[in-house]
Amino acid sequence: MGTGTPGTPGYVAPKNGYGSGKAIGIGVGAAAGVGVLFLALHHHGGVTGCVRQTDDGLRLVDEKKNKSYTLEAGSVDVKPGDHVQLKGKKSSGNGGAEMFEPTKVVKNLGSCSAEAAH
Repeated sequence: MGTGTPGTPGYVAPKNGYGSGKAIGIGVGAAAGVGVLFLALHHHGGVTGCVRQTDDGLRLVDEKKNKSYTLEAGSVDVKPGDHVQLKGKKSSGNGGAEMFEPTKVVKNLGSCSAEAAH
């Protein structure tokens, strides 16, 4: 026995009642974890910056991290002077150079300044 409904023999209610504080804490913690995970995955693999023409091809300078990436050719349609937000995959190329393989132009933010396009 011992597993009945309230009022049946063997059932003992908790001394301080059913505290909802612990359940609320668990729910708030889970919601916060989901929010952080969403933000991390939503912005994962994205860079925003200006596209420049170099001797090696197209490069993008990430304006947030001030890192320069060589863009893999042919994956998306970008031109020198474009200020874009791209989604894709970062990697290290030959000699440790940072590479970025864009899979999508998330947003075209217009043109870069004349200085950044050269």
